[in-house]
Amino acid sequence: MRRLCDKKLTVTTAESCTGGMLASLLTDIEGAGHGFDRGFVTYSGEAKQQLLGLSAHLIDDNDAVNAEVAKAMAEGALDRCDADIALSVTGFAGPAGDGKEQGLVFMACARRGHETVIEERHFGAIGRGPVRIETLKVLTAMLEQAIDWE
Repeated sequence: MRRLCDKKLTVTTAESCTGGMLASLLTDIEGAGHGFDRGFVTYSGEAKQQLLGLSAHLIDDNDAVNAEVAKAMAEGALDRCDADIALSVTGFAGPAGDGKEQGLVFMACARRGHETVIEERHFGAIGRGPVRIETLKVLTAMLEQAIDWE
């Protein structure tokens, strides 16, 4: 967060399977108020539509866990605030039901004036908590990289 603040950049989050953990992590850092704009916790498809502007067909046609949804979440978060960078996450942290892969997570990082970057991870059935922790590691690395984009 120090580097983010030093460059006078701000970040917003759009979270599903992490349930606000990324926003919590970023705001646990002293001085984060200068670099953290807001967090959207959009667990349901309806919340993704209402708060981030995702279309119903995007979720209905593809399920809510895929690269397109992660990208739309990050870009939708940027559209709804003045932050410079948005991080998003959607995935199956725990048991996901028939035909759904536990531990499948899609993350996106959008920065104004740049192409949105998407990461896909297959963490496996390591448990809900460990999937979320590993996801946070990837998201914070994505933020570090985005800070340096010029």
